[in-house]
Amino acid sequence: MTKESSHGVRAAGVHRVVVIVDENSNPFELGCATEVFGLHRPEISRALYDFRLCSPQPRTLMRDGFFTLTGVAGLEAADAADTLIVPNRPDIEVPRRPAVLDAVRRAHARGARLVGLCSGAFTLAEAGVLDGRRATAHWQWADSFRTRFPSVRLEADVLFVDDGDILTSAGSAAALDLGLHVVRRDYGAEVANAVSRRLVFAAHRDGGQRQFVERPMPDPADESLAPVLAWAQERLDSPLTVSGLAARAAVSPATLHRRFQAQLGTTPLAWLTGERLALACRLIERGDSRFEVVARRSGLGTAANLRTLMRRETGITPSAYRRRFGPEAN
Repeated sequence: MTKESSHGVRAAGVHRVVVIVDENSNPFELGCATEVFGLHRPEISRALYDFRLCSPQPRTLMRDGFFTLTGVAGLEAADAADTLIVPNRPDIEVPRRPAVLDAVRRAHARGARLVGLCSGAFTLAEAGVLDGRRATAHWQWADSFRTRFPSVRLEADVLFVDDGDILTSAGSAAALDLGLHVVRRDYGAEVANAVSRRLVFAAHRDGGQRQFVERPMPDPADESLAPVLAWAQERLDSPLTVSGLAARAAVSPATLHRRFQAQLGTTPLAWLTGERLALACRLIERGDSRFEVVARRSGLGTAANLRTLMRRETGITPSAYRRRFGPEAN
């Protein structure tokens, strides 16, 4: 296999993503993986990944017998994956096939990136690759997961967990959140944003946001955060504060905080910091050369603050980010 960088994409050639589809797999998460990783991307005029489906059997009955999947590669295709997406199925108590678990273990042993969507965390845990590691799964299965796999550090109230070479997501739409996160890790913010626009999906929901957020009915005034979010996104280089956002929304800071938690599953300050960091990444990708300028234009203040936040959120420095995703890297 071609040498792989710590950021995920192979140094040469196209990164190969393989999805193992097993009996009773969920078609929604399979569709999400296919949409994010498997299609030619007209918005950027190329395919990002070499994508394949494989199965341990010639005919695979999908969840609840909705349809039968045929014509995909055999399980041996998993041995060529740079990123392996493992099976997920709603009958979590049913043991996974030994051949599937062996394929997951082999992939992990040779350094492939592993991804579990929704109940895929059960597959990873059953294979033994999650012991002592962080992971998440759909909130409704949290108690069952903790009982069966006490050695795994389950974070049951987040959208997804990136633990380096093993990534897991909560149920349903969180698969798209994790997929876009992987694209952002591999190709940068600009490409991930282009893909999200094509999907008509939120460009960046942080993995730490809650899986389940309350959405109270307006009573009677419209309590949507959309106007104040759009207003703030146009002024990220300004000295925005939580109090200033609350004043713009004509509510108290406490009310604004409650609405952010209810509608976005995060705090105003965390959202603002995330938006500014995302803008800083895009500026670096577009070629802004001085990090002091990037920090000022994104509202992060100083190059030192930019460096601290980028290391915390992406695991790499601004200089390393520019080498990977700046104009000269393309």
